[in-house]
Amino acid sequence: MAWSTRELADLAGTTVNTIRHYHRLGLLDEPERRSNGYKQYGVPHLVCLLRIRRLVELGVPLSDIGAARLLDGEVPPEVLRRVDAELAAEIERLRKARSDIAAVLRDGAPADAPSGFASVARRLPATDTSLLHLYSRLYDEDAMKDLRRIAESRSDPVNAEFDALPPDADEPTRQNIAERLGKIIAQDLIDYPWLTGPSGHLTQGESAAKSAFLDAVEALYNPAQRDVLTRANRLAHRLARATEPRGERSLGQRWSV
Repeated sequence: MAWSTRELADLAGTTVNTIRHYHRLGLLDEPERRSNGYKQYGVPHLVCLLRIRRLVELGVPLSDIGAARLLDGEVPPEVLRRVDAELAAEIERLRKARSDIAAVLRDGAPADAPSGFASVARRLPATDTSLLHLYSRLYDEDAMKDLRRIAESRSDPVNAEFDALPPDADEPTRQNIAERLGKIIAQDLIDYPWLTGPSGHLTQGESAAKSAFLDAVEALYNPAQRDVLTRANRLAHRLARATEPRGERSLGQRWSV
């Protein structure tokens, strides 16, 4: 029995282009040709193709299949273990994605809401949402859970006042907001001591993380807001130290919820 490339592809449940690709990679031997120049595949080609497709179904990369072909077709156990680990990671990613989608639908949150913040996403101003996306790349999972608790607890109107602060806000307004905001931040430093020295929760290098944070503050807030943040953080650290001695200065947390 001899099959054309199209017939072989149909039998194997694949495509002509896939077969040609396998030829180029050296995974499938080129068959003999008929007198009219058309390829004619036999049972050995079909079996070989089906074996390749089986390994592809398992997730074995084509490069590893090629290496296995040189070893009498045996895929080393370490390759299968690596593939299994990759599949487990992908399953976990999909599980988390489904959980996040369920939360977005349940809370009516924007689809691009930071993971874990669907319940408060509608109340977050654009600046805080942007910072949360950045923090998700800088902090570990435990830190992000604490930041979610901080966001969920926000109700003080000073947060809205800070968000609406114009670039040319006068001195009394800046100082008033800074003092009120500083007290809130101080309580965060007391409740979550790692904010004072976050290095243990960083997923990036401390220097790179701090640089990214400072660049974000510069880009997201106007001059008056940056001035208020500086004053509020200084006051917060003084208040926190008065309650209990602390270590190094934090990157400066501030949430307006």
